[in-house]
Amino acid sequence: MSLPNVIGFDIGGANTKAAFINVEKGHLVDLKSSSKYFPVWKERERLSAMLLWLKSKLGGSSKIDCVGVTMTAELADSYRTKKEGVEDILATVEKAFPATKVLILNTKGQLLTLSQARQEPLQVAAANWAATGWMVAQLVRDCIVLDTGSTTTSIIPIARGAVKAEGETDLEKLTNGELVYTGSLRTNVAAIVQTIPLEGRVVRVASELFAQSGDVHLILGNISEEDYTVEAADGKGKTKKEAMARLARIICADVETLNEAQILKMAQYVHDKQVEQVANALSQVYGRTKALWRGKPSVVVTGLGGGFLARKAAEKLGFSELCDLEDLVKCRIAKVSTAVGVGLMAATELEGERIEWTL
Repeated sequence: MSLPNVIGFDIGGANTKAAFINVEKGHLVDLKSSSKYFPVWKERERLSAMLLWLKSKLGGSSKIDCVGVTMTAELADSYRTKKEGVEDILATVEKAFPATKVLILNTKGQLLTLSQARQEPLQVAAANWAATGWMVAQLVRDCIVLDTGSTTTSIIPIARGAVKAEGETDLEKLTNGELVYTGSLRTNVAAIVQTIPLEGRVVRVASELFAQSGDVHLILGNISEEDYTVEAADGKGKTKKEAMARLARIICADVETLNEAQILKMAQYVHDKQVEQVANALSQVYGRTKALWRGKPSVVVTGLGGGFLARKAAEKLGFSELCDLEDLVKCRIAKVSTAVGVGLMAATELEGERIEWTL
């Protein structure tokens, strides 16, 4: 008898993440993961093929017994409304896996059938944070999760082994601090800072998409060229030199009018301000929820920006107990933790018991 195979997908507007999971008698046997830059607003008609490509890359010709799905791509501006986006994504998943059990995560941390998800489409929109929260809650009973991806940062309080998020929708989370639209790759620098200090003076920033956070973190060495998976603002390459040219442009300068040291100082200033963005939201969430814990809880960081944005924000606020999700699970899943989480949830549902899954 073959072992059950599950694949988890986090279908984002810019990046789709996948995790292939193989379980036996309540134990994780194998875990493979991948992430693919896929701008839904440009290529939505190819989404089904892309999901099958990820499945083939991770699972080969293996039969899939269950597919777990969470999504944020419904917010892509190729859709008029989120409801339209959810319905299209559900249809796409069904097209890709017509004979496979499909479970969709909702914002209450529950897995729904395709039929149930279609009845309440807004409940399954932007629920990926619930997958990460569920996964961490299996390992750490009391903590705050900071998940900084390419585009956003999610802040998820966990107490007594349960997710204690107050907001469910993006709108609610943007209001209460549990969601910050700042990330390690795709954030417009003009959305992080409005001015830049230069040689003792203050320069206003051009409100254009000249550079993004990926340029800042490439210049500083926080990410590699391989990590810079999204398109650059000017459509050019991902070298440090090209990133510096883009960053200089935000103050209407270039690499001939500014030297490398000046551009490095600009990058560090933007980085510091981005850390402040995350720290301000973390302070808001902690201020509202601190009665849940005795003293300051530990902070678990994950995502591509977990080390250089999330961790720095927690340190700025004096959180002393910090750990990386990858250290807890002994597996490299930071960039795809949402897909791993929903995959493990689906595997648990399939097996009917808790999966022992730390590697």
